[in-house]
Amino acid sequence: MNRIKILIADDHLMVREGLKQLIELEEDIVVVAQAGDGKEAIQKIIQYAPDVVLLDINMPVMNGLEVIKHLKAEKIEAKVLMLTLHNEVEYLFKAVEIGVKGYVLKDSEADVLIKAIREVYKGDSYIQPNMAAKLFQKMNDHAEKTSTCEKLTKRELEVLKLITEGLLNKEIAHKLCISEKTVKNHISNIFKKIEVSDRTQAAVFAIKNKVVDVFDR
Repeated sequence: MNRIKILIADDHLMVREGLKQLIELEEDIVVVAQAGDGKEAIQKIIQYAPDVVLLDINMPVMNGLEVIKHLKAEKIEAKVLMLTLHNEVEYLFKAVEIGVKGYVLKDSEADVLIKAIREVYKGDSYIQPNMAAKLFQKMNDHAEKTSTCEKLTKRELEVLKLITEGLLNKEIAHKLCISEKTVKNHISNIFKKIEVSDRTQAAVFAIKNKVVDVFDR
């Protein structure tokens, strides 16, 4: 069985050890390395080539956002899942804009973190639904939909709303009574029309442009 290799980057040893114990309760996930600052994280990413990097924002030497920017500049492949105490909208936007694949708060339930790890590992994105709601709440109430939004069909808007709520393809298919393949086709079309490359960016786009109301559930 191929296990998901994890690197944990956090400046608190107790946090790293606690996460390691929690994560390794899962048979298909293993922690291969730890780092206590941003510079060490980059070195360990290059050395161990983890499948998913759990990265804190506030770290000495280089913070988490600086680490991601460096990885992109040096074209070092890494699927980053931001694990942080910061629940402010500004941090989430900055993270998404520079390519973070997932964003989970440290006070989340264990199953949320494990789900996020598996989604990011598969190449998908994951943002906690409550963070998406927080994003929406912070947006300008008078923001208008862009002309790009008008290109989306009614069904594509429905799919986009469910993406924003954090549903996976299988869950969207069940909710809309369509096949998972059809869901994938809709998502591909949505990405092309709004010019994004993953679910996280699509969800942020939807919230910024008030395409969906995440409180209407």
